Amino acid sequence: MKKQYFLWVAFLYALAVLYLASAAPISPHEAKIFYTSSDIVSSFMHMGDDLFGNLFGLRIFFVLFGFFSILFFYEFSRRSFDKREDAYLATFIFMLLPGIVTGSTLANIAIIVLPFVLLFVLLYEKSHFTVLPIIMLILFFIHEASVIFFIALLLYGLLHKDRKLSIFAAAFLIAFVYLAKGIEIGGRPSGHFAEIFGLYAAVFSPLVFFYFFYTMYRIFLREKKSLVWYIAFTALFVSLILSIRQKIGITDFAPYVLIAVPLMLHLYHNSLRVRLPEFQKKYIVSFKVIISTLILSSVSILLYQILFDITKDTKRFYSNSVYAPYILSEALKADNIHCYDTTDERERYQLKYYNISTCSE
Repeated sequence: MKKQYFLWVAFLYALAVLYLASAAPISPHEAKIFYTSSDIVSSFMHMGDDLFGNLFGLRIFFVLFGFFSILFFYEFSRRSFDKREDAYLATFIFMLLPGIVTGSTLANIAIIVLPFVLLFVLLYEKSHFTVLPIIMLILFFIHEASVIFFIALLLYGLLHKDRKLSIFAAAFLIAFVYLAKGIEIGGRPSGHFAEIFGLYAAVFSPLVFFYFFYTMYRIFLREKKSLVWYIAFTALFVSLILSIRQKIGITDFAPYVLIAVPLMLHLYHNSLRVRLPEFQKKYIVSFKVIISTLILSSVSILLYQILFDITKDTKRFYSNSVYAPYILSEALKADNIHCYDTTDERERYQLKYYNISTCSE
């Protein structure tokens, strides 16, 4: 991808993210965190709300974390590819992943964790080990699912004889065990294994996830394994194993799998460039199809919000858990009603954000 094209896409992308962050109604997850939690996500939400007093303020810090993620990813991609055009293309794919688009516009822990993971990998590639323990310490405190990250670091350190990395990773894993932190494990065999594939398809877009899965498997069998592969593969493997017995929160794993875009692009280039031009056509066509579906997936997120803002078609959006409380609150206010009883806890918090209290209070 040429630089001028990338810059135009980046500019339009920034406008789209800012629009979505300011226009999309508060989600059930955001509302519950805002009113019931005291974690780092809630803290950033309240800080932004105090500064701006609106939905954009609620999400401003997450938008910034999203932009930092793209910046760090680009810097990492520059080190991963010989040609700068390939780094632009990798960053283009990364920022259009639905998980990055939605993560940058809604309050969530994944978009806070992601830039720290990318910064860690970038600094490790540059051999700046002094700062790495600080990043590890930050991840340890802000994300309980970072135990996945430390398992991957320990495996990589042991197999590649990186003594410092192994010691620090082992120390943090021991701290997880001692403090009884980490991902909750429980339940019994259930139907969540198929569900996790749907979640990953939503984060990557379906065809991109299929190629991601293939890339992880192909590298496992025969390719050179980098630190990024260890992180992404460990997260994927653990999520699949846990999904056999329990429901998986995709935000626990997304920051560690989304960084694998350069691996996918490397595999595509290796498959393409070892073949004669007359045998490259099917690879080029397949790549264009995958990128087209990725663009459609991301653009549909933006168009959905634009469609709502233009049409205000309440019937079309009333079944959506994000839009329904907003539509209901507007209807109640139009009738000069300022309270409403609902058995749905998250909907109650959403209505509370729109100044609709519970009548029974």
